[in-house]
Amino acid sequence: MAVIAALFLTSFSASAQQEAKNGPEEAPVVITLEQALEIALSENVSVKVADLEIKRTQYAKKGTYAALFPQIDASGAYQRTIKKQVMYMDFDMSSLGGLGGLGGGTGSGEGEGAGDGTGEGTQIPDGVQLPGGSTDSESGSSSNNGGGLEVGRWNTWSAGVSAAMPLVSAQLWQSLKLSGLDVELAVEKARSSRLDMVSQVKTAYFGILLAKEAFEVYKQAYENALQNMEDTQMRYDAQKASQVELLAAKTTLANAVPNVYNAESSVILALWQLKAVMGVDLDMNLDVAGRLADYGEHMFYDIHQHDSVSLDRNTTMKQLAIQAEMLAENIKLQKYANIPTLALAFNFSMNAMTNDFNFSEYRWTPYSTVGVSLSIPIFAGGKRYQQIRQAKNQYEQVSLQTLDTERRLKIAIRQNLATMETNMKSYIAANDAVTTAQKAYDIAQASYKVGRSKLVELNDAQLQLTQAQLAASQAIHSFLTAKTQLEQTLGQDFISE
Repeated sequence: MAVIAALFLTSFSASAQQEAKNGPEEAPVVITLEQALEIALSENVSVKVADLEIKRTQYAKKGTYAALFPQIDASGAYQRTIKKQVMYMDFDMSSLGGLGGLGGGTGSGEGEGAGDGTGEGTQIPDGVQLPGGSTDSESGSSSNNGGGLEVGRWNTWSAGVSAAMPLVSAQLWQSLKLSGLDVELAVEKARSSRLDMVSQVKTAYFGILLAKEAFEVYKQAYENALQNMEDTQMRYDAQKASQVELLAAKTTLANAVPNVYNAESSVILALWQLKAVMGVDLDMNLDVAGRLADYGEHMFYDIHQHDSVSLDRNTTMKQLAIQAEMLAENIKLQKYANIPTLALAFNFSMNAMTNDFNFSEYRWTPYSTVGVSLSIPIFAGGKRYQQIRQAKNQYEQVSLQTLDTERRLKIAIRQNLATMETNMKSYIAANDAVTTAQKAYDIAQASYKVGRSKLVELNDAQLQLTQAQLAASQAIHSFLTAKTQLEQTLGQDFISE
């Protein structure tokens, strides 16, 4: 048993010597609660994601405003005719007196005429195939169209610019309001992420303080057990204590060792939790400043600071309010689908039709239009009416959720206030118990050294002291946890500037 105690002390001594040897470079970075919150606000992943979501909704809002401006597009196209269209006429070509000699002459090239017996010529339009069998200018082959006229050319080129702009569109104007509310909702969700992050950081920070307090209590209990074992050993050597007392002292010392190791492990795990919430490297040598007792001095003031509470800044209620407003605007949006829309349109294009690829000789023909279009909704099978009913149904759902959420939040506020008050009273009682238990232990230890009391009485006094110290620390931690939850519910931990 003495060997275990010696090894335990040696581990603490070696750790202290190693820290002293490493110097300032290996010293932990000690931060306060305010510093931990500042780091988390800049490094926490949830906060960064929420900020990016705000930017996304802002981009979407700008995209909605873009619909108010003219939409200009350029286009270009090329078509290759595989088989030309054929046009048929309901009269005989031979009945055309002035064209009796059509086809009797010879023509060489575009715009040349055919002889008509009078010396004058009738121009044959380029791209029109004469009936009754003719020669294809591209392939040189003859085709029979059954008395029809082939129309068009083999290559068609086109390029143009089109523009469109809404003049009257009630739905578009209403969608702009919804985009603005969408950005407002994203901002509130980001605020909610910050509130949740602040609550997590505070909870983790207070958890570290509680773990350190427990470690100190169990370490003190171990040191007391070690001192008692040494005193019992001396009394046993002087034949003033029985072997049963010596074995009981060694057993008490052995039982105190696991508690110290568990408490030390809890401190390490709590520090990891804080570093994870803050968004820093888990291997960073970090420690926190302060003690739980520092917060215990302000417990009475903190509880009376919340005599009057309000849900005006509660993020859940604000999000529901924004959602309700969005759904109300959505009802108007669906109703505006029954309003006519007016739009302005402009189109300009250049076209060319050829049988070859001699671009320098192309004749480009311009074509342009401008006009307005009016669209009047008349009947859509009841689709718009059902969309309005659906929007109203969603609005009613959010209204009911708002009422239920408000009740739940008010209950949570009362529970947190009751927990704070209970733990404040528990802390006062535990503080008195610590003072009394410390005196009782000191008396029992002094009495045991002179042989006026037994080891059992000393162990009982040590147990009561340990329980009173842990109860005091737990009361402060529970008070701070409830206060953190209350502040998150009230939206008081983070106020966006």
